[in-house]
Amino acid sequence: MVGATDDALVWGLVVLVGAGSLAFRLSFLLLLDRLGTIPPRAERALEFVPPAVFAAIALPAVFPLEAILSLSPDVGKLLAALAAVVVARLTGNLVATIAVGMAVLVVVRAV
Repeated sequence: MVGATDDALVWGLVVLVGAGSLAFRLSFLLLLDRLGTIPPRAERALEFVPPAVFAAIALPAVFPLEAILSLSPDVGKLLAALAAVVVARLTGNLVATIAVGMAVLVVVRAV
């Protein structure tokens, strides 16, 4: 049975973690305000963040990791991912990449 003390502890932790996250994010804004500009090396490194985040979201959908390593992807997802990679390399357009990947997935699943 969960008591009032447990609820207070959970809410206290939520507030504490939220405040810590806010402070961490604000520290970068304040640092940028003091520096005036982002150093070129940091700016170059930040260019890799969107592709890394997209890969971290997309790859587990194509190659699901279960309790044991399973490298047998869904063929439709794999074809859609390959088509999206080709479009991304040819056009560099994120919207076109997502549209082609989704279209290939819909067509493969319909067939």
